[in-house]
Amino acid sequence: MASRATPRVVLAGSQKSPLRGAKSAGKIDPGERFEVTVRVRAREGADRAADLAALASTPPSRRRPLSREEFASRFGAAPDDLDRVEQFAHEHGLDVVSRSAAQRTIRLSGTVQAMQEAFGVRVKAMVHNKVRFRHRTGAIRIPKDLASVVEGVFGLDSRPAVRPHFRFKPAKGRQPRAAAARAFTPVQVAKLYGFPPGLDGSGQCIAILEFGGGYKTTDLKKYFAKLGIPTPNVSAVSVDGGHNHPTGNPNGPDGEVMLDIEVAGAVAPKARIAVYFAPNTDDGFIDALRAAVHDAQRRPSVVSISWGGPEAESTPQSIQDYDAVCQEAALMGVTICCAAGDHGTDDTPQPSRRANVDFPSSSPHVLSCGGTHLEASNGSISAETVWNTHDGWATGGGVSEVFPLPAWQASAHVPNSANPGGKVGRGVPDVSGDADADTGYIVRVDGTEGPSGGTSAVAPLWSGLVALLNQGLGKPVGFINPLLYQSPNNATCFRDIVSGDNGAFPSSKKYAAGTGWDACTGWGSPKGTALLAAVKA
Repeated sequence: MASRATPRVVLAGSQKSPLRGAKSAGKIDPGERFEVTVRVRAREGADRAADLAALASTPPSRRRPLSREEFASRFGAAPDDLDRVEQFAHEHGLDVVSRSAAQRTIRLSGTVQAMQEAFGVRVKAMVHNKVRFRHRTGAIRIPKDLASVVEGVFGLDSRPAVRPHFRFKPAKGRQPRAAAARAFTPVQVAKLYGFPPGLDGSGQCIAILEFGGGYKTTDLKKYFAKLGIPTPNVSAVSVDGGHNHPTGNPNGPDGEVMLDIEVAGAVAPKARIAVYFAPNTDDGFIDALRAAVHDAQRRPSVVSISWGGPEAESTPQSIQDYDAVCQEAALMGVTICCAAGDHGTDDTPQPSRRANVDFPSSSPHVLSCGGTHLEASNGSISAETVWNTHDGWATGGGVSEVFPLPAWQASAHVPNSANPGGKVGRGVPDVSGDADADTGYIVRVDGTEGPSGGTSAVAPLWSGLVALLNQGLGKPVGFINPLLYQSPNNATCFRDIVSGDNGAFPSSKKYAAGTGWDACTGWGSPKGTALLAAVKA
């Protein structure tokens, strides 16, 4: 069995680059304890590819998703593999916190010194933007006899992994009537998009992933009372020590948490909402999704993710592992809705020299949600264009340089990446919805009301819509992307956005809107009733 003398090999895809701008925070205590997550391979003979291919070619009305118990039996980890990792942990003085065959994970705890010796890394204390964290560079090295067993190790480096995609504009004093009239409640947006009437999300559970901040029940009660809607059943779920912790700053992560809950809850008020709080680290980001997808108690049918970052900032092992969980969700009938980003093709708050797509929105197994600028008159949409305020804020979108073009997207005319020598890959987004804060959603955060937007609002909007579709269909629609790209659904189920682009900065590369699918708004904004008819067909 593995020991300190066992030959070591590099764990594929684990190479970590230095964080630009980070500075030393002094010596790290070798006795400081922390936890990591080890992900192991699926049991021998498990082949998700065939099941996913069959899923993509089967209409939602005829699918039979795997139960979480069935999935664990077919695609979970082999007990022997988990035992081997446990023995490795024991030999290096690491404690086993938990293990899950379904999630194929073992959670380990140990000191800095023990972790360094176990995984062949050097950990330093660093600080960036006043945040102190563990920092590693280079690759993880594991015993050679575990190379075929271990797929990823997450948590050695605790630098912030993702950022929220929202923009909150608190009301300051009395606003002009014209300005106030431009923003909507989520209920009004749902009505403008023709969400199917008579459905309220009953019997569904919406999972929302959060990596900082929190919500106040008093705010939720006041907000939904003002909308004339009973307060939804909201619960907080702790992952890796994360918890509901409102900061009192509406422009901080609280703004994200409240936007997500209030939009999803207003659209599907009878759905249960489970908010999974985890640390903003690479293991926290992945573990939160694992916890939601494999939650056999709450059994979410849809997951809303409004956090992300440029695809190039994640290690290959992180991207591969995250996408693997998205595949697992598809097999279990869980739809994942992801925000496409808020800074146009740059996908960064400052101008970039290259185009970047946002991850996990670029995963081919999630529904990528872009943003629009929405205007209405007399209860109907009067204009809708690509969201781009040309001051650094614009919908994300573009072409993945990690994931190849999915088969179901082959007829969408996805362009080459805008980067030099760019090739065709997974195109994002798939769909869109109102995201401009100026025409966005009236929300309440830490006692303050005002319009909020960003593609962070579109992910919970579509998550609420999917909950309604699930209720109307009588079963989960699950992996919905292939259906949306089929004719005539790609025309009849969307309002095509044909004006605008997503070049957020003057020097940005950009993709322009046009007839049909585009790398700004996908197929467009939803026509809810038509979507329900399509999933029932």
